[in-house]
Amino acid sequence: MIKKAVFPVAGLGTRFLPATKANPKEMMPVVDKPLIQYAAEEAIAAGVKQLIFVTSSSKRAIEDHFDKNYELESELEKRNKQELLNIVRGILPSGVNCVYIRQPEALGLGHAVLCAKDVVGNSPFAVILADDLIYDDSDGCLAQMAAQFTKYQSSILGIEQVSADETEKYGIIDAEGFDNDIGKVKAIVEKPKPKDAPSNLGVVGRYILTPKIFELLEKTEKGAGGEIQLTDAIAKLLQMETVMAYKFHGKRYDCGSKIGYLQATVEYALKHTELREEFMEYLKSYCIPELEK
Repeated sequence: MIKKAVFPVAGLGTRFLPATKANPKEMMPVVDKPLIQYAAEEAIAAGVKQLIFVTSSSKRAIEDHFDKNYELESELEKRNKQELLNIVRGILPSGVNCVYIRQPEALGLGHAVLCAKDVVGNSPFAVILADDLIYDDSDGCLAQMAAQFTKYQSSILGIEQVSADETEKYGIIDAEGFDNDIGKVKAIVEKPKPKDAPSNLGVVGRYILTPKIFELLEKTEKGAGGEIQLTDAIAKLLQMETVMAYKFHGKRYDCGSKIGYLQATVEYALKHTELREEFMEYLKSYCIPELEK
């Protein structure tokens, strides 16, 4: 079972400035929950008991979000706001704990994962990037991957088809033998140009990794962008262990981009039981006249 998940949340969120100048991008809300809470809920649904956040000095809001707020809870209790009180108290379920680790320098995803080595220990673990919000109306993307890990007992990368002209945004894999959406990874390349890409299968922000990855990350030199790339360490891992690629079920929203974030906000609002009807009427009244102009 995968009991630990690492959340690299130390990035600056420059694509959303000025909104992220004082507020972590992972705390940006999609309807009524921040991105990081969706990511945490996905991990918890997969059986994770320890949430490991690799943070920076500007990310205290994340710690505060998952901590108790006695003043707020007391005020809600006094006002008999039981439903809201339950929501606040249910952010972190019983039996789940959080660990916060500072990433001293912004040296990339690989370095952020390496920062969690001592807490993860000698266990397989998940890595979740909150920017990639994945909607699945059953168990969730990580739960799907955890089930595959139980079967194969090897590292697993969450993948999806990407546009040929977008390969430079992703780690791109070459894989073989796909059966029931899972196949063996033969090679992985970080952000290749379209002409150099081995396929159009991109790794998105979901990984299950064996602890061997830490040994390789410690030896990985700076790569693309002057950062320690997780992709480079996975390429070395392929030479030692089997690594699988899984085409997860669900819809991914790239909330690291403005258009992806807006798409997620609209579509999650349309799935929200309290907001759906009213919001749908608003969209009709606003969008139809706009389209007719």
